[in-house]
Amino acid sequence: MKENKSVLLAFGLLILAASLYRVWPDRPFGFAPQWAMAVFGGAVIKDRRLAFLFPLLSMFVSDTLYQLLFQNGASQIWGFYEGQLSNYILFGLLTVFGLMIRKINWIKIIAASLAAPSAYFLISNFLVWMSGGGYHRATLMQAYVDGVPFYQMSLIATVIFSIVLFGVYFLIKNKSLVPKPQFV
Repeated sequence: MKENKSVLLAFGLLILAASLYRVWPDRPFGFAPQWAMAVFGGAVIKDRRLAFLFPLLSMFVSDTLYQLLFQNGASQIWGFYEGQLSNYILFGLLTVFGLMIRKINWIKIIAASLAAPSAYFLISNFLVWMSGGGYHRATLMQAYVDGVPFYQMSLIATVIFSIVLFGVYFLIKNKSLVPKPQFV
């Protein structure tokens, strides 16, 4: 039971840290850990409900912080906006990329870390274009072109944060962080 509390505390702190990082001022737009959290959660967390909840809770906490900052004039970014439900559904679905990793290895982690933000980019920009979100007369291709800078940062961030999340997980799982007793 003590180990379960420690794991829950670690995940809670990770969600809080990722949420705070996402609202950090002057962070490169799109450079956030939530994609990597979805892949990690799907691959590592055995309870599928918690695996899907992991990145969504981080998004919700950071969106709440964004909204509070916006309402108090400290940010120009809204926390909650029209069409956000589709964003949450997409983020939840990114967890599936982690679930597809049957046996965890670095090749599969990197592949999922590239596939998750790619799927998000393709689907979210298509949905923005379909809803008209500023693209009433523009082409679908223009919606994708406009999203490229965000996409590039999301790819880089997902790979980096996946390496950190899975790397720490492997170190802890293999108890590599705990020094072995030395007998003299």
